[in-house]
Amino acid sequence: MTRRTDWPDSPGAGDLPGDGEGEREGSFGRSRAGGRRTGGRGGAGRTGRGTGSRAGGGTAQGPDAALDSGAEDGGPGGRGEAPRDPGEQARAICLRLLTGSPRTRKQLADALSKRDIPEDVAEEVLSRFEDVGLIDDAAFAEAWVESRHRGRGLARRALARELRTKGVHTALIDEAVGQLDAEQEERTARELVARKLRASRGLDREKRIRRLAGMLARKGYPEGLALRVVRRALEEEGEDPELLEYHLPEA
Repeated sequence: MTRRTDWPDSPGAGDLPGDGEGEREGSFGRSRAGGRRTGGRGGAGRTGRGTGSRAGGGTAQGPDAALDSGAEDGGPGGRGEAPRDPGEQARAICLRLLTGSPRTRKQLADALSKRDIPEDVAEEVLSRFEDVGLIDDAAFAEAWVESRHRGRGLARRALARELRTKGVHTALIDEAVGQLDAEQEERTARELVARKLRASRGLDREKRIRRLAGMLARKGYPEGLALRVVRRALEEEGEDPELLEYHLPEA
C-alpha cells in the first residue's frame, strides 16, 4: 500500500478531470491497488477476499474509498482532506501534455487557464519549466519548420502563420523559417507540382493551371513563384509555350 501514495505525483494520476487518458490511467491504478489487496493465488480466494473488502471490511475499504471519492485529486469526496496544491496540479498538467508531444509556453499557459490554475502560479511553473529546458519555443519552432516543410511541403509563409497560432514569438519565428532559403522553397514547389501533374492530365489547360497553382498557394507559396513553377512543369511535359504565355505570361 505504500506505493499508492506515489500515484498523485505522476502525470497520469487523474489531474485532468474528464480527460480520457487520465481516466484510463486512474482505472489502471485502481486495478493495481485491488490486485495487491487480494493477495491470494487461487481465483476463488481472490474473489472472496475482494468481495469481502467491498462489503464493509474496515481497513481494507479505505484505499478504494479514497480513490473512488476523488481524494487523490482533491475532490469533494476526500473526507476532509485539503484540496491539492495548485502548483502541483499545474506541474502535473504540463508534464502530461509534454509527454504527448512538445508544446509552446503559450499552449501550456492556455491549458492551465482552462483548468482554472491561478495566473501567478501558472507563470511560476512555466518559468521553471523553461529554466530546466522542458519548454523551449526556439527548438519547437525549428523542429516544426523542418517537419512541416519536409512532410507537407509548406512554404515559409504558411509555416510562420502556423507558429503564430501556437504563440511563438515573432523573432523566434523569423529565425526558424530562415532555415529555408528561396532555392529550397522553389525546389519543394517543383516537387509538389511534379507529383500532381499526372492527376491533372485530361483537364483543360486553364483548369489545370488553376488547380496546380491553387495547391501551391494553399501551402503558402507566393503567387509569382507558383505560376513560374507551374509554367515550367507544363512546358517540360510538352505544352506549347506560346499557348501557355496566354495563361501564364512571363513575369
